[in-house]
Amino acid sequence: MKKYVIDILMIMLGSLLFALAVNLFVIPNDLGEGGVTGLTIIAYYLFGWSPSIVSFMMNAALLLVGYKFLNRQTTIYTIIAVSFHSLFLHLTESWSISSNEIIVNTIFGGVFAGVGIGLIIRVGGTTAGSTILARITNKYLGWSISYGLLFFDLIVAFSSYFIIGAEALMLTIIMLYVGTKVMEFVIEGVNPKKAVTIISKNPEDIAGQVTAYMNRGVTVLSGHGYYTKEQKEILYIVISKQEVVKLKKIVKEVDKDAFIAIHDVRDVFGEGFIELAKS
Repeated sequence: MKKYVIDILMIMLGSLLFALAVNLFVIPNDLGEGGVTGLTIIAYYLFGWSPSIVSFMMNAALLLVGYKFLNRQTTIYTIIAVSFHSLFLHLTESWSISSNEIIVNTIFGGVFAGVGIGLIIRVGGTTAGSTILARITNKYLGWSISYGLLFFDLIVAFSSYFIIGAEALMLTIIMLYVGTKVMEFVIEGVNPKKAVTIISKNPEDIAGQVTAYMNRGVTVLSGHGYYTKEQKEILYIVISKQEVVKLKKIVKEVDKDAFIAIHDVRDVFGEGFIELAKS
């Protein structure tokens, strides 16, 4: 029960920040947006229609079409997010901020939108609209949610060219990119690590030195070369970015012909890192 309460509070906060991005930074500076929000802003510029009402109606329609791609909890969280986002769009409609620096407004519009949407997605919800499409591409095409959102958002943003003009469109693209990077940071976590795969003729020596001098665990996987069929022991190690140089030095001293593959990983949990119970 406590988790659900925290999740809903995060959704409310995320919805508020996303609404503020629209009302404080996007509309006052005649910028565009992506997805359903972008379409509601276009409707506002052309016809003066309320973004809160149009947003709610369009997101509700898309949710009815795409709910089958969401599980029960995500659907409930999305309904909550869409409802609060529309409510906050209405409540903050008259809010303003004293800033005439268009670049600053563009960047902060992206930051507010990225943090807002990121918080909603991180707890398992969506903002409906293009987020549903992004989840579909994530499931079937393997795209990250953040870049799936950027793709669909750009389609809508480019369609606003004839209304907001070239300069505002370019600023909108900058804002969407900033929002995507911030959202990715919020969704994927603040715990970046490196996963290292090592194939060497002397795996025991490397594993021993990593354990002794770096105090890191080493997982040994069994494999073989496809062409030679020679059995090999493959080392798999997760370390911080700062430890990469030390690990390379150890491997180089033991086997300068070793094969090393280094991968970016995020949100590493377990012994030696963050406890899963605290995540």
